[in-house]
Amino acid sequence: MAQTITKYIFVTGGVSSSLGKGIIAASLAKLLQAQGYRVTIQKLDPYINIDPGTLNPYEHGECYVTDDGAETDLDLGHYERFLNVPTSQANNVTTGRIYQSVIEKERRGEFLGKTVQVIPHITDEIKARIKSLGSNGDYDIVVTEIGGTVGDIESLPYIESVRQLKWEMGNHNALVIHLTLIPYLSAAGELKTKPTQHSVKTLMESGVQADILVCRTEHQLGSSIRSKLAQFCNVKENCVIQSIDASTIYDVPNLILEEGLDKVVLDQLQLERHEPDLNSWNTFLEKHKNPVDEVNIGLIGKYVELQDSYKSILEAFIHAGAANEVKVKVKSIHSEHLEASSAKELLSGLDGILVAPGFGERGIEGKIEAIRFVRECKIPFFGICLGMQMAVIEFSRNVVGLTAANSSEMDTETPHPVIDLMEDQKHVQNKGGTMRLGAWDCSLLGGSVVHSIYKEKTISERHRHRYEFNETYKAQIESKGMIATGVNPETALVEIIEIPDHPWFIGVQYHPEYKSTVANPHPLFTAFVKAALKYQTSK
Repeated sequence: MAQTITKYIFVTGGVSSSLGKGIIAASLAKLLQAQGYRVTIQKLDPYINIDPGTLNPYEHGECYVTDDGAETDLDLGHYERFLNVPTSQANNVTTGRIYQSVIEKERRGEFLGKTVQVIPHITDEIKARIKSLGSNGDYDIVVTEIGGTVGDIESLPYIESVRQLKWEMGNHNALVIHLTLIPYLSAAGELKTKPTQHSVKTLMESGVQADILVCRTEHQLGSSIRSKLAQFCNVKENCVIQSIDASTIYDVPNLILEEGLDKVVLDQLQLERHEPDLNSWNTFLEKHKNPVDEVNIGLIGKYVELQDSYKSILEAFIHAGAANEVKVKVKSIHSEHLEASSAKELLSGLDGILVAPGFGERGIEGKIEAIRFVRECKIPFFGICLGMQMAVIEFSRNVVGLTAANSSEMDTETPHPVIDLMEDQKHVQNKGGTMRLGAWDCSLLGGSVVHSIYKEKTISERHRHRYEFNETYKAQIESKGMIATGVNPETALVEIIEIPDHPWFIGVQYHPEYKSTVANPHPLFTAFVKAALKYQTSK
């Protein structure tokens, strides 16, 4: 169903942040994809960082990594999980990247002596980035989510770019969806529309008229409120779409389908409507909402106060749970609170432990203590990135006998750096975008647990790290029972470790959670949940 002209949908936000623009964008894209259209989603972030790679998870949540090595906003994870289509560097644009590009062009003399200004130079760069995804004919529709809220100083160049694009492309090739909040005042017992009216007015002051309103609400919007919003905000009444709070984000595509958002979008873009095929999506939802069993998984990390820090891991558990018809109850445990004296109390009631990724020395001894406990008690263990590295350190200390073993990231003076800085990282000075990033191949050892899980000899997974398993200690560690079962075929870098005489003990240097989607739950997460259920049954 190829279109001669790529259509563009812009999603803006008003009243409040965290209303769920990314989920609305992903859900609408899912409905359009389910009707046969080729769709992708782009995120424009107004912060001046080049990318979120150097941001603390407390600041920005998880940093999501794409196949091509881009460190991006966590919303790209939602895009991939909903659409089952990989994203790339082009799907995430930041103000920092925009200004960096324009300044580099100015230094090269590309502006022919002109004064470089926000309009037209910055806005032209933004417009070029927006249109780049649709320029090669790969997509019928590009959904562009603009971060922040209308009225923010940082967002003004993006809103201006949208104004220009709408004028350039024409009414039927671009439209704006504005997501706002309809608050409920319990004292008055009323839903209030005034914040939305002000938000739309602010958007109009920038020259942009919203074509569709999506209203986040805790209560049903009556016809009188829809009529009032349509009248005051210059939109048709059927273009006032309710987005009521849902029990799971995976309900949202069906909820906005009931509201007819896809219909009004396709009508305004003058595209054909079709009955969306959501059979596989709804099969997943049915299994997710009606589990047969339940398992308790401990998530050991240092950022557990903020759930967005481990967003992809939590979503991967949802996908894997549905695949096993199991409800995965995740218990977040701060690694700084774990000690030898408290490990049994905190961990013994769990059916599996995942030790999460991270950076720096804070909380690592707690992670090591948790791994010792589950290794000795034969509880299923899954370590990701730093979690895998901590498993190597724990095993080296308590089984191999290298009591001072550590990572040179945590202790530069350790006599046994079983985890060490990668060779090609030793002369890197800049922190941003310089880690081992993106998709790398891994060859699996025949007969290993991971080989039986993946059912392939070579896999490709996404990475984000500077430190690695120290090859010098490989033979010594393997002689005691921890085996390297996955290595990079070109560099021999150890990517996966297992303990064969443990029921399920796997650590991976890469991030499998980034590739888990509704349509394709990640096999490692699926196998881990299955192992946790088996352990629970055996107790």
